[in-house]
Amino acid sequence: MRLVLLGAPGSGKGTQATRLKDHLDVPHISTGDLLRAEVAAGSKLGLEAKEIMARGELVSDAILLGMLEDRFSRADTANGFILDGYPRNLAQADALDALLKRIGQPMDAAVQLDVATDLLVDRIAGRAQAEGRADDNPESVRKRLDVYNEQTAPVVEFFRQHGQLTVVDGVGSMDEVFTRIIEAIEPARAVG
Repeated sequence: MRLVLLGAPGSGKGTQATRLKDHLDVPHISTGDLLRAEVAAGSKLGLEAKEIMARGELVSDAILLGMLEDRFSRADTANGFILDGYPRNLAQADALDALLKRIGQPMDAAVQLDVATDLLVDRIAGRAQAEGRADDNPESVRKRLDVYNEQTAPVVEFFRQHGQLTVVDGVGSMDEVFTRIIEAIEPARAVG
């Protein structure tokens, strides 16, 4: 199963990806974790990324895609993977789609965790308070969510147009949300 998890910050993507990884027996691939691992390993792409980040710039889509292609070539992805936090924009969605088609591993499904903005603000603010982070005040969280919604709306539409999108209610207990995701991806698993 090749799955993309979409959802705003605080929607529970990371939590559910960890559970899905065990259930589906496929790796959970977070581009942030992948980037940090490549930099730490001193790979060619990692060194390139480190240099860019040292200048305070964002790592290009091409570098991220190269890291993903390398990651997809590893044996543990033979039965699929869960992508969390990528693609974040339409250009990344197009590039990912082309890469997966080229390597013969097309995406099976995309699941968007739907959580109301007010609840996301409460979740992130609660998490920030627990972690002692002053930067996650309600106003800054709302701005981040606006940017997320602006950039990600086209990605959601991309997967909808490809017939791969399922929107899942992300509100409830971890078990309730997990069950909804499993039920949503079962048709794609049966085909794949």
